[in-house]
Order: sequence, then structure tokens, then C-alpha cells
Amino acid sequence: MLKDFLGGIWGLVPKALRRLTMRLTHTRFTVTAAGIIVDEKGRVLLLKHRFRPGGGWGLPGGFLEANEQPEEAIRRELREEVGLELEDVRLFATRTFPTVKQIEIVFRCRAKGGALPQSFEISRVSWCSLETPPEGLPEDQRRLIRDALEDGAKPIN
Repeated sequence: MLKDFLGGIWGLVPKALRRLTMRLTHTRFTVTAAGIIVDEKGRVLLLKHRFRPGGGWGLPGGFLEANEQPEEAIRRELREEVGLELEDVRLFATRTFPTVKQIEIVFRCRAKGGALPQSFEISRVSWCSLETPPEGLPEDQRRLIRDALEDGAKPIN
């Protein structure tokens, strides 16, 4: 009964005030897109970012821009950062990082062409097997790559 009463009152509150109340009381997250990108030899693309904490090594990706779809974002980031085009882009996983309030959308992709640093934020590019990842690659990304490879991110035949 009380819930119905409160729901009725909430419905009378002006829309702008309801929206403001929701924005002020709910957690906000940034959204990023990342790619587990495999080449024709079955190696995975890893980038060394100048501004990434730890060793700097990690999966390629970045923040979504306003009104941008996640797949568009990963394609744009790869073109901007390393000049790489992608094919067979498929949603693989989503994950959250509560301490930094971030949602990451991860895709499995195949590389189309080569990759060389195109952006100041990328200091190195490496195609690696899971057995020989660069020192400093976070363990959660190793697991994510392993899961993606086991789930069928295979090289182009």
C-alpha cells in the first residue's frame, strides 16, 4: 500500500526533477571497448601504453565517444592507435571495475593488415603468443585472452 502511494507521488514529480534525482543517486560509469585481436599466426596484439599504470602492456582499446557504439569505438581506436583494420568483430565479454567505475566491453577480432604505433600514447606494439606475453601484462588480461582463445578466437585459415 505504501509502495503504491509513494509510486503515485513519484509519478507527479516533474520529469526533469525525477531525472536529476536519478543522476544524483545512481553510480555513473565510464565505458570502454577492448579487443582481443588475433593475427594469421594465432598471435594476440598487445600494446604498451605510455599512460597505463603498471608495466603499460595491455589489450588495445579505449573510451567510447558520445553517441558511439562499442564496435565502432574498438575499430576507431585501432585505426587511431596502430593503423589496424579489423574483421570478424564479435562480442566476447563485458566486465566491470568498481574501483574505477568502469564498464569494459571486450571483442574478439581478427587483424586485417599490420600494426605500427600511430599515436603518442602507444610506445610499442607486439604480437604475442599466450606462452610468451610481455612482462607486466596484468593477470586478469592473461586470463581474458586465454578464455577468448579457448572459446574460438582462431587464426585465419
